[in-house]
Amino acid sequence: MITGKRFAAGFCALFAALSMGLSPTSAVADDEPDDGGSGPAPKVELLLDASGSMRARDIDGKSRMAAAKQAFNEVLDATPESVDLGIRTLGANYRGDDRKTGCKDTEQLYPVGPLDRADAKAAVATLAPTGWTPIGPALLKAADDLKGGEGSRRIVLISDGEDTCQPLDPCEVAREISAKGIDLTIDTLGLVPNTKMRAQLSCIAEATGGTYTSIRHTDELTDRVGQLVDRAADPVVRPVAVEGAASCAAAPELKPGVYTDRTGFGEHRWYRVDVEPGQELRASVSVAADRAVTNDYGVLMRAVTKHGREIVRGSEAGDGRTDAISTGLRYPKPEQDDDEAETEPVCLQVSHSYAPASGDAAATKGKPGLPVELAVDIVDAPDDASDVAAFGLGRGWWLLGALVLTGFVGGLVWGWVARWRVAVWRTS
Repeated sequence: MITGKRFAAGFCALFAALSMGLSPTSAVADDEPDDGGSGPAPKVELLLDASGSMRARDIDGKSRMAAAKQAFNEVLDATPESVDLGIRTLGANYRGDDRKTGCKDTEQLYPVGPLDRADAKAAVATLAPTGWTPIGPALLKAADDLKGGEGSRRIVLISDGEDTCQPLDPCEVAREISAKGIDLTIDTLGLVPNTKMRAQLSCIAEATGGTYTSIRHTDELTDRVGQLVDRAADPVVRPVAVEGAASCAAAPELKPGVYTDRTGFGEHRWYRVDVEPGQELRASVSVAADRAVTNDYGVLMRAVTKHGREIVRGSEAGDGRTDAISTGLRYPKPEQDDDEAETEPVCLQVSHSYAPASGDAAATKGKPGLPVELAVDIVDAPDDASDVAAFGLGRGWWLLGALVLTGFVGGLVWGWVARWRVAVWRTS
């Protein structure tokens, strides 16, 4: 979080860039250090399903486990030195029928850290399809494996079936992991997928802004896992976790940057941005549905003065064709002749009209809220008011004026031609 884009941090920044002229590189929080590419090492853990169903021989004439091993070996050879990588399995050890024991069957095969390719390959070679499919418990353990440090974190889950350890719903587990505010993304890959498995793995990915990919061939698996590991090494704009308030007076102050929050159904969140005379506030918000919702929904962002007067608003609506929706606004504060002109606190109110799908127990809970991303920037205000808006029509006013004028002239010409034809007809 969108398959899979909960909404990643770059999504909101890009939206602001395209719709408001904001450069994506400018939307970085003030407290975000510029490390020049030498920052904390990103962490990746490959989470492999080693349950009994991985014996099936339906991937290029070999077993699913053999295809996974081949892909892992090729990925390990190509893993960048800058990435700390680990491997965890689920369902690799317990062969019995006791569900309680089988649902605890997850272990770290290779610890997250600097990669020793020979040791990692030796560990992968020992794997054999064995037991249950405890995806939920394995995700919790994998999140613990990636704790510590300041770099980005990524789990790459490869599975060929649904979780067999309900009622611990892996979608709920992924949402809880995302709600902790840590920079952790879960990408999922489904081997020879069916409809139910695809829905579950997609849900897990969407909850954290990750991606879901269907896999039917060994080379597809190798390429996709390699891409995800490489992606972890790429520098990204990481959103700063913030908790919006229930009122303008209690709203947290935001500096230019990208922020992440969560908001429940029917909830309003408030944030504050200080704008000085001669500056323009540019802000956008994206809200993603990481669970089942009704088909019709919308998102609203309002800029309000500290006295409650609305300054400007942005809104957008959707009808079920996408799982993320965005809007934005601009507010220029003109220069003032008064040398003692004060900074104006502007409150941003964010709300949405998503509603839980009927009969969906997980969605009805509404917890831990839907993912929200905000992009905030402060730039110099334009010298000419027409740079912002004219008659409420923005930069498109001249086009609308031209269309009106063209229609008016066309109507006059058509009326003259019609009267001339009638006159000719009467004369004849």
